[in-house]
Amino acid sequence: MKVSIIVPTLNEELVLEKTLTQFQQLSPHELIVSDGGSDDDTRNIAGRFSHRVITGSAGRALQMNDGADEATGDILLFLHADSRIEPESYRKMQQCMQNPKWIGGAFTLCIESGKWSLKLIALLANIRSKYFGLAYGDQGFFVRKEVFKDMNGFSPLPICEDLDFYHRLRKKGPVILLKEKAHTSPRRWIKGGILFTTARNTLIAVLFGLGFPPHILTKWYLAIR
Repeated sequence: MKVSIIVPTLNEELVLEKTLTQFQQLSPHELIVSDGGSDDDTRNIAGRFSHRVITGSAGRALQMNDGADEATGDILLFLHADSRIEPESYRKMQQCMQNPKWIGGAFTLCIESGKWSLKLIALLANIRSKYFGLAYGDQGFFVRKEVFKDMNGFSPLPICEDLDFYHRLRKKGPVILLKEKAHTSPRRWIKGGILFTTARNTLIAVLFGLGFPPHILTKWYLAIR
């Protein structure tokens, strides 16, 4: 099965070369960077290390939809610019998606830090994903392209588009949460403060689930890079 890896970016020059080099080693069908108008060296780096670079409006949901529109693979794999997955995890995803039962899924979260507090946060996030069906985008989402199209992709929300997408995906059919990990950088927790960042993210997720307007919630979410 052909896999299209789609990476949304906005001013990610500090991490992008390392990320895309690792994604290249997975030998996907194609590697697409969907940029939201970076004013640093992001697009130049993307041009050297990906098959295609798309530039459009800023907004992770819009950017991932733009990337999916250009993708030609059977499976769409959405990964963040500060994330990575091991070859074994990638192969396991491919094997699982050979089974027509599954329409998509996500990986188990691993925050790349030795701090016990971040290990605990990852553990709780994985419990939430497994038992409550709530997965975040940094766990890496994969989905059959025809299912993605039928869902009209990500909802054009300014925040929590990942929670909304995974919730809608689970309604479409069986999804799989792989025990294999998606590794993500701890940079936002470190920069914003572990306790504050965790409390803020939890509060935003709860309020979103209760129907609080996303355009208000997004004002509380600072893009820390």
